[in-house]
Amino acid sequence: MPEPILGIDLGTTNSLVGCVDSGFPILLADGDGNRITPSAVFYPADGHPVVGHAALRQQALDPARTATSIKRLIGSGKNFQTDALDLSPEQVSADILRHLKTVAETAMGKSCEKAVITVPAYFNDAQRASTKRAGELAGLEVIRIVNEPTAAALAYGLDKLDTKSKIAVYDLGGGTFDLSILELDDGLFEVLATCGDTQLGGDDIDHAIAETVLSSKNLTDLPLDQRTRLLTEARRVKEALSENETATFRLPFFDGETSIEREFTRADFESLAKPIVDRTTPLCRSALTDANLTPADLDAVILVGGSTRIPLVRQHVAKIFEQEPDTSQNPDEAVALGAVIQAGILGGTLQRILLLDVTPLSLGIETFGGLMNVIIPRNTTIPAKRGEMFTNAVTNQKSMAIRILQGERELAKDNWQLGEIEVPFPHGPKGSARVGVQFELDENGILTVLCRDTATNKDTVLEIQSAAVDVDDTNVEQMIADSVDHAFEDMQARRWTEAKLKAEELLTAITEALPLAGDALDEKERATILSAEKVVRTALETEDLTALQTANKTLDQSTEHLAALIVEQAFEE
Repeated sequence: MPEPILGIDLGTTNSLVGCVDSGFPILLADGDGNRITPSAVFYPADGHPVVGHAALRQQALDPARTATSIKRLIGSGKNFQTDALDLSPEQVSADILRHLKTVAETAMGKSCEKAVITVPAYFNDAQRASTKRAGELAGLEVIRIVNEPTAAALAYGLDKLDTKSKIAVYDLGGGTFDLSILELDDGLFEVLATCGDTQLGGDDIDHAIAETVLSSKNLTDLPLDQRTRLLTEARRVKEALSENETATFRLPFFDGETSIEREFTRADFESLAKPIVDRTTPLCRSALTDANLTPADLDAVILVGGSTRIPLVRQHVAKIFEQEPDTSQNPDEAVALGAVIQAGILGGTLQRILLLDVTPLSLGIETFGGLMNVIIPRNTTIPAKRGEMFTNAVTNQKSMAIRILQGERELAKDNWQLGEIEVPFPHGPKGSARVGVQFELDENGILTVLCRDTATNKDTVLEIQSAAVDVDDTNVEQMIADSVDHAFEDMQARRWTEAKLKAEELLTAITEALPLAGDALDEKERATILSAEKVVRTALETEDLTALQTANKTLDQSTEHLAALIVEQAFEE
């Protein structure tokens, strides 16, 4: 029999594990019959880490030794820190994964060394690499990283292999939000577009409830044990109001003396949750635009993630997509089930399914003038490999700094830098060097950049790891919004920069060429060139794009004979 490959949903709030057994994808339960494992780890002063439900029970007694919602830190370069703990997110995640591995091995009665792990579609390269590293620390070979909405689509479409449809997956979990649009066609699952925010989820609603209860106090100013009790009760009230019209927030002897009790109606709850849920709207519309679709083009909208149980969320989704959402999938289990299906595909135990995922953000490099040159555009099917050739912009330049960027803005400064490579080459005239830059994005969305000096065939390679990027995930939504809001200004800035570079290139070439032409160029032509040159310089000073583009064209036309003369002289030499 083929070696089992586990499918794992490593969630912010809960995690699950499963495998394909006798041709069927199943989720595995622990010794107490629980398929869902809370993503919580308790670290006793002495002894081994405790994971899951037992960790949550310990959290009430010793919150300083309990790590939760660690997914929001992974790949950020920040540790989980309390008075008692200072742990990397990879270490905490590894302890959760190690527990899930044990659950699976106990249930199956055999060793499991390989796994597919899901991540939010909008996880950047650092977060994906850190997730993979956490799996390796747990003793797993992570053979694939799969986007969570894509996994949910696999779970939804397993019994629809003979149909053709377009679906949206709206995934609002405890800590992250994703919206992906996929096309299902006779066993082919192709991601058309994806959008999301890795710092948006049910946890934010818990904070809103807790902060309302306190009203005049900031959560961060409270002792950890009080903050933990507040958020735990807030989560309970949130879940209660998802099913009932009223719920009471109750914390006896909150600070040792004072008790807190407050009645919440569903209307109260929805007024707190609405601003958070509304943040998903522009992301949904952006994905539709990227996929070149309207809501009417979608055959179904699938809800995934525990927070989609909230009635307000379901109403919100129905309004955005102009149809009632499909609630046929278990929102807590759909992603894990999809991970198991992907594991079965890779292991050969499930067939007739092909999954094509995409990269959520454009990848490129900074070029001369501070522009972003896209190598792999956003929503490109992965794995992908693309490259371009670049040259030196300055005479006698001895090396080229390749700044690797991620983002959607036209100017390099407005995007995120993932890393930098310095490529040396023999110095020479401007335009003499040839440096090939190749981006390879693997099936896990992890980027490898290869730069080659074609004169020496020397390669410089950089694999982007978490240490090479420090992107604040709270800015992901803003990045996408800004790319839309500033599209006109960005394009104007790009056009100006390109026109300015062309002008400077023409002016330099004319300064060098005019003395070389000598008497071969008559005075009328020389005067025409100098006049056109003056117009270009004036346009540069006034920063008038239209005037500069026109002046460049005029100067270019006026120097055609001059350029021909210089070429003839070169051949005669």
